[in-house]
Amino acid sequence: MTSLLLRNAALVVTMDGREIPDGGLYAEDGWIVSVGPTAGLPDTADEVVDLSGHIVLPGLVNTHHHLYQTLTRVYPAGQDQGLFGWLRALYPVWARMTPDHVRASTRLGLVELALSGATTVFDHHYLWPNGSSIADQFAGAEGLNIRFEASRGSMSLGESEGGLPPDSVVEDEDVILDDSREAVERFHDPSPGSMRRVVVAPCSPFSVTNELMVGAAELARSLGVRLHTHLAETADEEAFCLERFGRRPVAHMEHLGWVGEDVWYAHAVHVAGDEVVRMGSFGTGVAHCPTSNMRLASGIAPVSRYLEAGVPVGLGVDGSSSNDSSHLLAETRQALLLNRLAVSPGIGDGPQMTARQALELATTGGARILGRPELGRLVPGAAADVIAIDLDRVEYAGALHDPVAAVVMCAPVRVDHSWVHGRPLVSGGQVEGVDVAELVAEHNGLARALLE
Repeated sequence: MTSLLLRNAALVVTMDGREIPDGGLYAEDGWIVSVGPTAGLPDTADEVVDLSGHIVLPGLVNTHHHLYQTLTRVYPAGQDQGLFGWLRALYPVWARMTPDHVRASTRLGLVELALSGATTVFDHHYLWPNGSSIADQFAGAEGLNIRFEASRGSMSLGESEGGLPPDSVVEDEDVILDDSREAVERFHDPSPGSMRRVVVAPCSPFSVTNELMVGAAELARSLGVRLHTHLAETADEEAFCLERFGRRPVAHMEHLGWVGEDVWYAHAVHVAGDEVVRMGSFGTGVAHCPTSNMRLASGIAPVSRYLEAGVPVGLGVDGSSSNDSSHLLAETRQALLLNRLAVSPGIGDGPQMTARQALELATTGGARILGRPELGRLVPGAAADVIAIDLDRVEYAGALHDPVAAVVMCAPVRVDHSWVHGRPLVSGGQVEGVDVAELVAEHNGLARALLE
């Protein structure tokens, strides 16, 4: 048995309604045994950490990303495009990726996210050129103590058949389904507290056939894994669905059986009020990606209506060339600010999102989206996924009367420490076991080769 004792924190935020001054927690074998005031915790453990002056929170959960896109941040031809134009500019570049590109970009993105407070990351990878595979993603994550959920994403509807992507980056549907099954059987660990999982994730209505969507859902449910896809991201996508299928995006997903507690959509910006209610009744979730939605001028997702209707909502940083950063704490702040714009007078009157509600999206909301009840809270029985941020920094000066609000509303910072399942991920602001300079140099070299 290994044990961890965190003590003397200025504030412990459990995300079950408690905020404990001079607090800490005690964990054994990666599971939290007790949380509370330091005076009431054990005196010893295998690892004892004094967190005086720090705020302690559950690790953040990222529910939508495209880690490979760290290779093409601020790509010039896509900087000022909407979604469809941006994708058309970048598909040919991404088609040149090799297994090394996938491995290095996965690792760099996970490191960047870890420094921003993420302890669990879901990635949506949907094109696999030049022999690359999901195995390359897991190779990139090897040795990193971060929970990583990869997807066997896919595209099967090329331009010649009326889809958006060029035919060069789409795959045969039988190959996709066979490879998806193999990925789940090889890499998926369904046990509570697992570090590696697999999701079946066809890309979007404009890049995948109906037959693949149905087949993917049947396969995923037969294997007991979750389903994910992009949906209702832009007005262009809505027009595509109406023209091709005669249905709006959400209705189209219902027609294909893509609803239920095992399904979540990325973005879900252009969704009508009655569709929100139906999503809530099904328990179908949403990965809210505020920065990407602004960057591509996609619109504002109706997050307040989702929450009112009982729709599970988590946060997604989204791809690092439609967001251009992988900072989950910054995304939490962005969600708060964009929601306040969405409910401003004349747009959609309503109560403003609070800092604590934004943190719920980044913690308990994300855990619910991924079907991980053991994550997102600091309570006995939960996994010991913890982040700690030093409050004695210039960004928080003058805000210590409410450290929780400071973490969300002040300038986003890097975390100072984090633990995943009771083991260190970030220590003293550095990711354990990673030579960042070497990784950045390799990543930049691969990015240059890709663009040239």
